Amino acid sequence: MDRGDADAGCAETVTLVFVYNAEAGLVHGIMDSIHKLVSPSTYKCDLCAITYGLTRMKDDWRTWLERYDRPVQFFHRTDFRQAWPGVDVQLPVILVQENDALRVLVSATELAHIADVGQLVAVLEGKCGEGEK
Repeated sequence: MDRGDADAGCAETVTLVFVYNAEAGLVHGIMDSIHKLVSPSTYKCDLCAITYGLTRMKDDWRTWLERYDRPVQFFHRTDFRQAWPGVDVQLPVILVQENDALRVLVSATELAHIADVGQLVAVLEGKCGEGEK
């Protein structure tokens, strides 16, 4: 995996890959919601906290994704490890996939400093261009 310049931009042919530091499924979702409510400061998925409320995707995030003019893919922790077994990266993370290569676009450390959807969108658009239709 290329860990080069994350600010190198995103060609129109790349896919943004969002990897949550959480497990898929209803039971895990309920447990995550409870964790976010009871102890948000110890919740381990900043990407989840930014883009999801207690029960569903935040409307402003959904709206941005619908307008974004490039492919996106979403993974939960286990699904990502199965799809990309050779990739060792701290989660959560936003990656750029071009062909069979991944590179970090927004690291877990950077996600920890993003407070809301507006800031996340600004970071993504700053690194990838506007990306809107």
